[in-house]
Amino acid sequence: MSSPHRPASRPGARTVAVVAAVTLAGATGAGLVAAGLGTTGTRPPQPGASVAPTAERSGTPGPVLPRSEPVRVSIPRIDVDAEIVPVATDDDGALQVPPLDHPELAGWYRRGPTPGEAGNAVLVGHVDSQNGPAVFFELGRLRPGDTVRVGRADGRVATFTVDGVGAYPKERFPTERVYGGGAEARLRLITCGGRFDPHTGNYPDNIVVFATATG
Repeated sequence: MSSPHRPASRPGARTVAVVAAVTLAGATGAGLVAAGLGTTGTRPPQPGASVAPTAERSGTPGPVLPRSEPVRVSIPRIDVDAEIVPVATDDDGALQVPPLDHPELAGWYRRGPTPGEAGNAVLVGHVDSQNGPAVFFELGRLRPGDTVRVGRADGRVATFTVDGVGAYPKERFPTERVYGGGAEARLRLITCGGRFDPHTGNYPDNIVVFATATG
């Protein structure tokens, strides 16, 4: 898994990744889904661009917090407890991801809101590597009502409730739903999906988890 736009070819990657694609397809009910994050196909809006706010909500929204960088993400249902590192975009505007030699890390899009701030905070992560499963390997198993907790540098923990999980062809990535603003604090988790093609090194889809701050 390389950046969220241009999956690197992975000769020798474990077969378990392809098997996972089929398994997670049934889990999300949205076709063949996540088995790794090569490129996510996502391009954050340019600074100053207008992006429509999103509207989904899980129950009573939680408090909106001041800006503070995220340091750790915890997702109890899929046993994730991972360090977060900041990422930006490459020269072509593609969202970057943590380095391939650290597939256990999640990345936070540092030019967007921090988790707990008003607007949509975005986290990305690898699902597999040449050595096996990685941080977001089971992202497609999440369901509405599941909890995501993000520890912040200020010592606070922003708690989010999952609204839904979607699988999207990369050419139809839901940019507005992922990066949209608004008065509430929301979180998006992104990885790649679809059946991995070992000849091109590509995954055709993206998996996106949508969540709203509830505590």
